[in-house]
Amino acid sequence: MRILICGQNYAPELTGTGKYTAEMAEALVAAGHEVRVVCGPPYYPAWQVEPGYSASRYRSETLRGVRLQRVPLWVPRQPGGAKRLLHLASFAAAALPAMLRQTFWRPDVVMAVAPGLMAAPVAWLAGRIAGARCWLHVQDYEVDAAFQLGLLRGARARRFALAVERLLLRRFDVVSSITSHMVETAARKGVPAPRLFLLPNWVDTDAIRPLERPSALRQSLGIRPGQKVVLYAGNMGAKQGLDVLMCAAAALAGEPGIAFVFCGDGPARAELELHCAGLDNCHFLPLQPADALNELLNLADIHVLPQRGGAADLVMPSKLTGMLASGRAIVAMAEPGTELFNALRGRGVAVPPEDVDALAAAIRRLAADGELCAALGVSARAYAVGNLSAPAVLGRLDARLRALCSDDTARPAGADLAPAPLRAEEAE
Repeated sequence: MRILICGQNYAPELTGTGKYTAEMAEALVAAGHEVRVVCGPPYYPAWQVEPGYSASRYRSETLRGVRLQRVPLWVPRQPGGAKRLLHLASFAAAALPAMLRQTFWRPDVVMAVAPGLMAAPVAWLAGRIAGARCWLHVQDYEVDAAFQLGLLRGARARRFALAVERLLLRRFDVVSSITSHMVETAARKGVPAPRLFLLPNWVDTDAIRPLERPSALRQSLGIRPGQKVVLYAGNMGAKQGLDVLMCAAAALAGEPGIAFVFCGDGPARAELELHCAGLDNCHFLPLQPADALNELLNLADIHVLPQRGGAADLVMPSKLTGMLASGRAIVAMAEPGTELFNALRGRGVAVPPEDVDALAAAIRRLAADGELCAALGVSARAYAVGNLSAPAVLGRLDARLRALCSDDTARPAGADLAPAPLRAEEAE
């Protein structure tokens, strides 16, 4: 098949949506498909375009068998509210001519990856013009999350944004998401059950695995033998609730057997470093390269996953898969009944979101109970191998794509909006 993907984030970004979109595209190439991607330059999670790329120019490249069209976008140094909306809109506007050009390639499937949802209408339009099936993959319900986290405000604006989102979701032939609760959310927004598909984030369980020795990063950070390492690794932004983790580190500062390591980048990192400057139990690492990820995750005795309460079941932290595969205990902020809470049952400890005392108590308990830590880690690893391995998840995706393209049943209203042009190869 010919598969065209529209996704704002892509490799060489090491975390978040871009990592999974790139791995998905590469797996589809390995399965024998032709894949093209319209994306932005790499900028996440630092919110700064990487050296060698431009935020103001179009650029074509081929990366690991996938043909990419990088398009311009505006990257605010401190994202939030209106700035984030302009950021997303800039990609959607720049992606429009690139996606329309790709219609002459005549893809069989056009896939949009959200966030950002603003580019989804561009992907849908390109798909309909090309006569292709249209697939929307939802990593985050960004509209709900933005209002619940206070990044956007206003009852009228919320009603309008949700109405547009519902209309858009119902136009796609397939709507997938990464948890069963998020798939159910799509159903509540009006997507018929036959068009829904569960596509969880995956992990390479061969590349991410428990080490039989201490991580080399312990010595480089000066962490003493016997100290238990509490690791946060990932984006440092508004959704993560890192202020709560910082307060827990302060509450445990008098306990010499516990050390905190923060690894990653994002708009909240500078403030976090400032507030932790007087805490001897806190260490910071820059975002690590992909080939050092297993070493980093094995640095942890306890992984910690803070999260704002308002984000429950609207987002599923992508970093969770690596935590589970590393075979270490996990403490996460999650309300009972949420997908994250259920995923940790028997594999980690869940505490109420934004509850500093509960988080500190859970860390203290695990640090003191090596047998419990080990048992939770074994269970987490077994779950990752059995349910989240890349071959299993991406094999199901390939099968669903093949079934979609062989299905001649009726499409959503608007499928025949415009006739498809004759197939022609895109000029170099």
